Amino acid sequence: MKNGGDIDVIINNVGIGGFSPLTETDVLHFDRIMATNLRPVFITSRALAIFRNTPEGKKRYGRIINIASTRYLQSESGSEGYAASKGGIVSLTHALAISFSDYNITVNCISPGWIQNTDYDKLSLRDHLQHPSGRVGVPEDIANSCLFLANRENSFINGQNIVIDGGMTKKMVYKE
Repeated sequence: MKNGGDIDVIINNVGIGGFSPLTETDVLHFDRIMATNLRPVFITSRALAIFRNTPEGKKRYGRIINIASTRYLQSESGSEGYAASKGGIVSLTHALAISFSDYNITVNCISPGWIQNTDYDKLSLRDHLQHPSGRVGVPEDIANSCLFLANRENSFINGQNIVIDGGMTKKMVYKE
């Protein structure tokens, strides 16, 4: 950016889990998850706001796309830090959308569900069929959504969290 360049699109995508039983999770571990998963979203967004905080800069096209997780609304034992950090990203997204309202920058979030990035062929038919879409997700599902949100023409989508999970968060499960 110092050499006259600019940043039009930021995709904040970082995450560590470190699931552990609540009684074995110390505060330092929880803080590390927050510092890794949530804090950088604020830092990069703030840096863009500072960089673009001029009349000309505020007119330039921009997109911020934050990657959260469906874990912000569905949890399992031992996932407190991860769930809280991803929920924080969802909340930070809509707050940033309001803060960037006088910029030409939209801020949205994607919450992926089960995205398999290795050994897809080793998944069972049961793995796929538990998804209403009939399959487990792949990284391209998320990449295509990022490209859609990054498109200049999609300026009316702002402050939203888009869940991309093959329908799993909409499926009621009482018993397996």
